[in-house]
Amino acid sequence: MRTMKTWIAVVLALGMALSLAACGGPGGGDEDGKDLVYAVEAGSAGEAAAQEKGYNYNSVASQADTLMEVAAGTSDAAIIDLLMAGAMIGEGTSYPDLTYTDRLTEEEYGVGCRKGSDLTDFINNVFGEAYADGTMASLMETYGIAEDLLLEQPAPVEFTPAEDGDVAYIQGKGTLVVAITEFAPMDYPGENGEWIGFDADMAKLVADKLGVDVEFIVIDWDNKIMELDARSIDVVWNGMTLTDEVTSAMNCTNPYFKNAQVVVVPAK
Repeated sequence: MRTMKTWIAVVLALGMALSLAACGGPGGGDEDGKDLVYAVEAGSAGEAAAQEKGYNYNSVASQADTLMEVAAGTSDAAIIDLLMAGAMIGEGTSYPDLTYTDRLTEEEYGVGCRKGSDLTDFINNVFGEAYADGTMASLMETYGIAEDLLLEQPAPVEFTPAEDGDVAYIQGKGTLVVAITEFAPMDYPGENGEWIGFDADMAKLVADKLGVDVEFIVIDWDNKIMELDARSIDVVWNGMTLTDEVTSAMNCTNPYFKNAQVVVVPAK
């Protein structure tokens, strides 16, 4: 009798373990999600989160491509910005059959300039003015972004450009070259092909304050630091997460936006 009870207990325990494994974590995988394959943008905070969690992942060119991977079934899940998830997935969007689950990280956005660049202080002053006069809040409303994602900006301070600094260099050549990737609602092409979005419009404002034209260049996000150091671009401005790698390689502005990395999966 004791042997029979022992076997029944073993069978019940095995059944419970299998049931828990089937319920699992994000998208129905195991509890920590490590049996799934995640699509991430190369060089992004999503890729960093996947590495930190020990996930299996595919690196693709953009966050938009990660959603295509999940929709096509070539990846089980994606890791993208909450901001983009709100704009791109769910009812009435390009991907109505996708949803997001876990928040993996909290993060802040900033703008990247070359090491030692005085352009950082110039942009911080524009941020301070635009926050105080309501320009930033108005752009949030224009692009359908939750206002609580905007971070309060310090008041402008006195600014004197360096004689041989980036501000003088940009004004001398007459163009502010802004590195982006397509990332709605921060930077994306409008109906006439012109780049629009919260970040694009703020970059145009900075160029206007500098008295120069603005040029947007789509870059390989993985090469942003190399492009900046080579002076093929002047600023990296596209919902850029202020990671340790970024802040150690660039001069960065004050954070102006908060966001999170979330897991996107097919809706059940």
